[in-house]
Amino acid sequence: MSSPSPPTPAGKASTSTSPSTTKAKDAAGEVQPVGTLQSSQAHTLRFAHPALLASLFLARFGSLVADPVAEMQAALPIVWVLQAAYAVVCLPAAGSQGAAARKPKARPGEKRRPGAADGAGPNISVTTLVASVLSVISAVALHVALVLFGAPFLTHLPHTFLCALHLALLGLFPLFYTRGVASAEWLEIMGARAPFDEAFGGMVGACVGAWVGAVPIPLDWDREWQKWPVTILCGIYAGYLVGKLVGGTVAFGKRFGGSS
Repeated sequence: MSSPSPPTPAGKASTSTSPSTTKAKDAAGEVQPVGTLQSSQAHTLRFAHPALLASLFLARFGSLVADPVAEMQAALPIVWVLQAAYAVVCLPAAGSQGAAARKPKARPGEKRRPGAADGAGPNISVTTLVASVLSVISAVALHVALVLFGAPFLTHLPHTFLCALHLALLGLFPLFYTRGVASAEWLEIMGARAPFDEAFGGMVGACVGAWVGAVPIPLDWDREWQKWPVTILCGIYAGYLVGKLVGGTVAFGKRFGGSS
């Protein structure tokens, strides 16, 4: 006859949580970095994209100085095409990782029915369109932010808004494409708590570049390229390219303050 097990002491729980389970729960609430897609096309365009943007900007810099409004307006469709191509080829669309995790695995020898689960992922065309619309809408808020940071309030309105549109296409479009409108992720992004990846690093770099680009404007050099917003746009493009590179390589997965 087996002896009864000793009673559980009063005030103590009969179940326990392992450290590994606790760690998994803690990590579940954090926004994770978004890596680039693993394909030969993505690998090629990932490195060609910065070169194309830089070449476009340098080739049209003279026109930008001569007529900033006309040049920024003419360059917008080209920049949008480059950003859309980069996002579609190199970045996972918002919701694609969750859809891949929910996709049922086929059993050995089982043939998957066409369209059974393949259509569960996000629609790339719709995601690109939504990201584009949200970027244009966000340009209004960026215009206000530029004014608050010293842009002309009553004059140069088209200059400032077109500059804000370029900033939105570079810094925000990839984030809208990969993150969608998830509130938890955008709270971390706007609070500078999100982990670095190419999209978030590009946004940080573009914003810092815009701020640094304002430095030459008040200097008494009397140069044509100092007029609003030429140096701001230079800083946006240079900062975006540097931030995108750093965010996708040495700083990938890291957060402000050094935590990872």
